[in-house]
Amino acid sequence: MKRRVVISILGTTLDVGKWDNRWNRWRPNVGLCQQPGLFIDRLELIHDRRAETLAKRIVDDIETVSPATEVRCNTIDFKDPWDFSEVYTNLRDFARGYAFDPDVEDYLVNITTGTHVAQICWFLLTEARIIPGRLLQLSPPREREAEFDYAGTHRIIDLDLSRYDEIAKRFASEREDATSFLKSGISTRNAAFNRMIEEIERVAIRSTAPVLLTGPTGAGKSQLARKIYELKKNQRELNGPFVEVNCATLRGDQAMSTLFGHVKGAFTGAAGERAGLLKSADKGVLFLDEIGELGLDEQAMCLRAIEEKRFLPVGADRETSAEFQLLAGTNRDLGEDVRKGKFREDLYARLNLWTFQLPALRERKEDIEPNLDFELKRFLEREGENVTFNKEARERYLAFATGPQAIWSANFRDLSASVTRMATLAPHGRITSDVVDHEIRRLNAFWRLSSGGDANDTLLEEILGAEAAQRLDLFDKAQLAAVIRACRDQTTASAAGRALFANSRLEKKSSNDADRLSKYLARFYLKFEDVRKRD
Repeated sequence: MKRRVVISILGTTLDVGKWDNRWNRWRPNVGLCQQPGLFIDRLELIHDRRAETLAKRIVDDIETVSPATEVRCNTIDFKDPWDFSEVYTNLRDFARGYAFDPDVEDYLVNITTGTHVAQICWFLLTEARIIPGRLLQLSPPREREAEFDYAGTHRIIDLDLSRYDEIAKRFASEREDATSFLKSGISTRNAAFNRMIEEIERVAIRSTAPVLLTGPTGAGKSQLARKIYELKKNQRELNGPFVEVNCATLRGDQAMSTLFGHVKGAFTGAAGERAGLLKSADKGVLFLDEIGELGLDEQAMCLRAIEEKRFLPVGADRETSAEFQLLAGTNRDLGEDVRKGKFREDLYARLNLWTFQLPALRERKEDIEPNLDFELKRFLEREGENVTFNKEARERYLAFATGPQAIWSANFRDLSASVTRMATLAPHGRITSDVVDHEIRRLNAFWRLSSGGDANDTLLEEILGAEAAQRLDLFDKAQLAAVIRACRDQTTASAAGRALFANSRLEKKSSNDADRLSKYLARFYLKFEDVRKRD
């Protein structure tokens, strides 16, 4: 059984009384030690020097009603017991210096006595777990009970809200709403992504430290950053703006001016004063997308602005200040950039407190279908037209989108653009298989082009069609493409065969090169005429 310890301020009004009739009135700190079912092993009684006489009387009276209770007096002098800063600082210092041992002792903090300011401070210290205990509220006896019992009643308040079922359910619901908000209402299915969003939600609500969002281009870093800002604003944690800049667009002298502002005449062309993005983000959120593109000088000033909330505008001789939360995004490996000397180690350490890696779309195949529905809904909101898939077309598109041939190099930007194209081209608001097939060819061609292009894939799709070409192994693709090119360079199958089998045919007594070529092409259901260039 743990020992029960109460921390309480002496009530210089409620605890007074020096004559015998003091026993005929309710005194909180005396009544505390008379509570049925609440034996107090030790009372930590806080008072100032001016109340030492009253404190001694209360100690003696407690010894009368509860001889086994140990009372320790703690002297704290408050110059102004209604000054929040002074009271909180003194009580916090008391708590910091106290040797709490929660494994052995159960702590209660009496919020009945002391000024309202002191009661608020007790609540804050207990809620922050600086005091590892619960709150204790004492009440005087009812009128009909006062004649017989002046102990009054008590209620213990546990600030661990998870212990209260209804409150816990409400908090759980609010957390679900917050995570859904961060996901734009999309019912994502990827377990790792959902866990990451839940963690981001907790960090967004509880922390103002910098947050680094990493991941490939198009993974949703900018959208998530804005959602974090909107969530914090909805929670009334900030009232400033959301300021976003792509650091890849900041070059030369203009980078410093854009970020930190400048004074009039700071450089040629500086006809007026400019606040800069950091100042513009005061009381809000600054999102530095592609922060890895910042120069080393800008990185150094950003670090100081993050740590000290102060910076020097270009050409100024006086610093300015701004309070903002920094969110940063990058598709680069900043750790590798640090090793190469391209990124400051101290800034990376500051950003790396909260780092979240957003996965590529191809790593979240199960989330493609709910995002497909989300993009159709966005098209409806944007264009005012409700577009849907027919069943076969939807199955066909999802099979492609979740298959190995869909590389989604631009991630959600690719998916969004793809759905927009299909919805726009859909006849009568219905996406058909023909629309899907056309879009698949477009995506494959785009991905080949953006990756430097693959001439073999283009050639084989022309001959076999996109679906059949995608099923070929890499070895067969290379070989068949070479054969097709040889056929196109010759006018007959025999001439193409001689070119293809120029060395091996010399070892044969008789050879039918056209027959060998014909049999090879037949493996792919092709004939020489099929692979010739079409006019």
